[in-house]
Amino acid sequence: MVSVRVVCLYIEEQVGVKVIDLEIIGKVHSCYKEKFGVPRQPGLVTEAKGSIELLPPFNREEAVRGLEEYSHLWISFVFHQTSEKGWSPMVRPPRLGGNAKVGVFASRSMFRPNPVGLSVVKLDGIDFENGVKIIISGMDLVDGTPVVDIKPYLPYVDSIADAKSGFAPEAPVADCQVVFSEQAEMQIKNIQNRYDVDISLLIRQILHSNPAPAYRGQDVGREYGMRLLDFDLRWCQVDVNQFEVISLVD
Repeated sequence: MVSVRVVCLYIEEQVGVKVIDLEIIGKVHSCYKEKFGVPRQPGLVTEAKGSIELLPPFNREEAVRGLEEYSHLWISFVFHQTSEKGWSPMVRPPRLGGNAKVGVFASRSMFRPNPVGLSVVKLDGIDFENGVKIIISGMDLVDGTPVVDIKPYLPYVDSIADAKSGFAPEAPVADCQVVFSEQAEMQIKNIQNRYDVDISLLIRQILHSNPAPAYRGQDVGREYGMRLLDFDLRWCQVDVNQFEVISLVD
């Protein structure tokens, strides 16, 4: 069984350091095949669909009994693609333009002392055909992400109406226009029947929030690419607030 070793320090006399092993209970199957292009927060791309495959011995039907009564879930996971890079006491949040710094604990940066993340996702169903798969959407998780815990979302305590949100008081404005080249439109038409998501809508939602590094600013003319589902998505910034989808390459 794969595990994550977490060191916990207790401020108690003669207790010292206690080591706790967190088991990996599942892994994520996601449309995002690499870190670049993943939305910076969950829920921004509602068409991003996938699943959490529970691993033995946690892939038991009784372990998720009653879970279908909830609409959303909290997912505790490991930043497995960046965990070896260590942490930094100061980070540059994209919402501040990629240049201004804040303390790591005042951000949701992945470069943390312990590479553990927290995400809320929509629960769309549970599949028991081969083991246990929890079907989710609105995710911001890379394919293969290790999951260490799952908890139901409770609106009456998890949503606080008058909470302060620091440097991110409101949802980011999706003001980027997205257009498709003739080639991209034809390619989408040819592959749409392979997926249970609206490919055009998925791409629009991803690009509306401008996944390019914030420090680049308005880099008109620059071409970008990301691995999405089982194709390479290529797009270009053609104007200050406009992107053109160039192609989808298998």
